[in-house]
Amino acid sequence: MNKRKSIIYIFCAFVLLPIHAQERQKTTRANESINIFTDVMRQVDVNYVDTLDYESLTETAINAMLRKIDPYTIYYPKKNDRDLRMMTTGKYGGIGSIIQQRPAPTKTKGDKKPSKDSLWTYAVNPYEGKPAQRAGVKAGDRILSIDGKTTQGLTVSEVSNNLRGVPGTTVVLEIEREGVAKPFKIEIVREDIHMDPVSYYTLIEADTLSTPVGYISFDEFTEGSAQAFSNALDDLYYNQGARKLIIDLRGNGGGIVDEAIQLVNLFVDKDITIVETKGKTANSNRTYKTRNTPRYKDLPLVVLVNKSSASASEIVSGALQDLKRATIIGQRTFGKGLVQNVRPIVYGGHIKVTTSKYYLPSGRCIQAIDYSERQKGHELKKDTAGGIMPDIEIKDSSKVDICYSLYIDNYFFDFATRYYRLHDSIAHPEVFELTDADINDFCAYLEEREFSYETETSKFFADMLRMAENEDIDSTTFAQLKAFEPILKPDFRAAIERNIDEVKQLLGSEIVLRYYYQKGQAAYQLRFDKELERALQELK
Repeated sequence: MNKRKSIIYIFCAFVLLPIHAQERQKTTRANESINIFTDVMRQVDVNYVDTLDYESLTETAINAMLRKIDPYTIYYPKKNDRDLRMMTTGKYGGIGSIIQQRPAPTKTKGDKKPSKDSLWTYAVNPYEGKPAQRAGVKAGDRILSIDGKTTQGLTVSEVSNNLRGVPGTTVVLEIEREGVAKPFKIEIVREDIHMDPVSYYTLIEADTLSTPVGYISFDEFTEGSAQAFSNALDDLYYNQGARKLIIDLRGNGGGIVDEAIQLVNLFVDKDITIVETKGKTANSNRTYKTRNTPRYKDLPLVVLVNKSSASASEIVSGALQDLKRATIIGQRTFGKGLVQNVRPIVYGGHIKVTTSKYYLPSGRCIQAIDYSERQKGHELKKDTAGGIMPDIEIKDSSKVDICYSLYIDNYFFDFATRYYRLHDSIAHPEVFELTDADINDFCAYLEEREFSYETETSKFFADMLRMAENEDIDSTTFAQLKAFEPILKPDFRAAIERNIDEVKQLLGSEIVLRYYYQKGQAAYQLRFDKELERALQELK
């Protein structure tokens, strides 16, 4: 018996020895890496000819290391605590406006286009009711300086840091506005800004519907977001008579998992597993279950998703799909199934570190990209098994055409700014329509700005001509090829006419934003929403 026990002990030792040896090797390699980094810093400190900015060097080194791991493991030094706070709570001390960095637009025909290093900051979306909007900031305003310091050449992050601050403190913006002769100053008192996760909700009462349908656009999973969603749903159900629901998670990048569980729990029975996390340590392994009796257990549901729906959005849509509780419509979601926890580090900093992966009730993992391949130097590829595949897939209709060029280069935005200056008011978003005269004015504006764009065909043909010039092609043949150039050159007026519905949708949306802000813009956009239309068909 003793001999048998001895054999068992010896066997176990042989089994465990490699495991322990591997752990020791990992620890040794980690310690060696730390020692190497420390020694490099010491050598540079002692020998480098100029004075060093140790804080900047350390931050750069840490960020470079973390980028090698995955895009979600992030270092927050003490000075960036407010960024961390906004990420988790949706709150920050500031003025309440989205800003954009871009060159100043050319104003008249023949103006020299600005260089890319001459960048300014523009207010593009002052939120209704927030300090910037109440103080008079308008979309399209160029912010020349903040508290006397120029914004020219600053990054969006640098400008944001200057705009944010302790609630109750004052910030002074110097503004340049189209149609106003001279720059002027606006004084704004910062507030504790809380972004409403429910950006818009409404009751849809179409003639084709047997029952009114509620619609909720849900933007982020921050602290209290599930309660905000519940409040909107209660209003739709008890006060407005909604008996079916569309949840719009398109563009929702996720957030706090507990908020996602609470949202799902409105529609799913108590003690049901919604998602599991699995990681390296015991603390990383966790099962999330519903805790309460559902208040809307039998409410018919459709969830809208797209390729920008991620993380907590995928937990909600994936769990409701697995549990046969909702129909999912749209495009395959992003596939962000990595879990991050925020941990404190020395000197007041924090690190948001990936600790585990999300697994849905069916056992499938949400994560689409294996970032371990990056560390091995391999190309990253998206796994087709990751993300949430909709029950009803609607192909992404966006294409690289004239609308893309007009949008990405801010022509819609700049014309809307001019339109707002010239028109005191417009009709309500639910009935507003751009006229033929408006479209003609827009085309004239594009000519004034010397707008031009390239199609894939025209770019391909230009490349072919360049190759032909370098090859042994006789002049007659080259001239024949060259003759096609004016034929293939894009005509923006003809392209606008071919894409008139999309042009009106995008331009109208930008104009409506000027008068009715975010909620008005959302109401206008729903009139053109093909995925919403398909969702309503599903709920008939």
